[in-house]
Amino acid sequence: MPDDLAPRATHPPEHWRDHGIRVVPAAGRSGDTPETRGMNRQVAISGSRTGSSALWAGTNLIRPGEATGPHHHGALESIIYVVRGQALMRWGERLEWITRAGPGDFLLVPPWVPHQELNASDTEELHCVLVRSGPEEVVVNLEIDPVPEPEWIAPS
Repeated sequence: MPDDLAPRATHPPEHWRDHGIRVVPAAGRSGDTPETRGMNRQVAISGSRTGSSALWAGTNLIRPGEATGPHHHGALESIIYVVRGQALMRWGERLEWITRAGPGDFLLVPPWVPHQELNASDTEELHCVLVRSGPEEVVVNLEIDPVPEPEWIAPS
C-alpha cells in the first residue's frame, strides 16, 4: 500500500470493525436538538448520539411560506445543502443581506453570523441537510429588528 494511503488511525484496523462506518437510518434521526422557531431540525450525527468527535449533521424542514427565527451557531461553521425547495437566506446584524439557493446548492454560514432561513415557496416544503463543524448542536436564538428591505446578493 502506498505510504499516502496507509492507515493513520490511532487504533489498529481491527478496531474499525466496531468503530468504523456507522449508518443512521432516516427513522433514526431525532428532534432532540435545540429548537428555532419555524424550523423542524433533526439530528442524525453528533457526539452524544453517535460518538462523532468533530461534526454534527442533521436535516431541517421549513413549511411553505415560513421563516425561521434569527439565530447563529456560535463558533461553529455550518453547511446547508438544499435537497428540495427554494431557500432564501438572510444574514447580518439586522438581516440586511439576502440570497437564494435551490436544489443542489450549498450555503456556507460562517461562525457567529446571525441568519434566518426562509421558504421562498407558498406551496412546497423546503428540505435541507445541515453539517456543523463541532460534534454538538449550538443554537443561539436572537431577537433582531430586521431591515425592511434587505440587499440582494447574487450567488457566487
